[in-house]
Amino acid sequence: MSTPIIIDCDPGHDDAIAILLAAASPELELLAVTTVAGNTTLDKTTANAIRVLDLLGIDTPVAAGADRPLVRDLVVAEYVHGASGLDGPVLDPPSRAPDPRHAVELMAQVVAASERPVTLVPVGPLTNVALFLAVYPDLAARLERVVLMGGSIGMGNVTPSAEFNIYVDPEAAHRVFGSGLDVTMIGLDVTHRALLRPHDAARFAGGGRVSRFVADLYGFFSRHEPAGGAQGVPVHDALAIAHVIWDDLVVTESRAVEIDRGEQGRGRTVVDRRRRGARPGAVSVATEVDGVRFAELLVERIESLDRGSGGRRVRRPPG
Repeated sequence: MSTPIIIDCDPGHDDAIAILLAAASPELELLAVTTVAGNTTLDKTTANAIRVLDLLGIDTPVAAGADRPLVRDLVVAEYVHGASGLDGPVLDPPSRAPDPRHAVELMAQVVAASERPVTLVPVGPLTNVALFLAVYPDLAARLERVVLMGGSIGMGNVTPSAEFNIYVDPEAAHRVFGSGLDVTMIGLDVTHRALLRPHDAARFAGGGRVSRFVADLYGFFSRHEPAGGAQGVPVHDALAIAHVIWDDLVVTESRAVEIDRGEQGRGRTVVDRRRRGARPGAVSVATEVDGVRFAELLVERIESLDRGSGGRRVRRPPG
């Protein structure tokens, strides 16, 4: 039975690949895509999410959410993703306007209508998720789990110790990590071991429309992603999706995590690794990944979209 999911994202090259992986996977049922400001501004992240779905010819609802963090000014990552947020590929303008509902309202209606608990996969700043928890606490408690890409154990990409998604809105992250929900953190230290490799990109370049799109994403991203190297580049957000598909792809440990909201340490995820075992308030923190198996999954599923054998499980929400 497929797992119903909502992707909350800020496309972004790796966000785009995460959406493609979800759409290609019959293990998942993609109920909705919600967007947040992060890698670029909200208007661009929303348009990009629709453009990715247009590439697949599917009409999964897309709703725009928060255009800035809860209390701070917005910081974007156009130095990595370009002015459009998806520089590299040539894409048509979005074919449709976003859903008129706010992202938080769409999340609530999808969760309420689902026959099975929904897994929420946030791969951008956690602003929308924090708002959802605040406005709809009863519905939030009905979520199956939250599998997020963000944070790290002891490393960063905005500062030496802070990962971008958490850095942008640490107050929102504090609320999500302290929510008491079943939260899994797929951090930067692990995504750096889950790479899309140069020979995979070369293989995509000779494939169909979707594969060529990913090859073009790789071509731009590999030149600008600070962690890029000869071995490949991390596809951070896609690893969160992959973990929902194959739970054993990533090893996790139950750990207490605090979010640094000070100015000097802003966005640092302070992971307590001193003691093992479940503890009140702990979350599941990724510590290991099978990077080869991840790459094989990603390549096979992207190529399946060009063969017309992807998952493409879509259900319209009410309203």
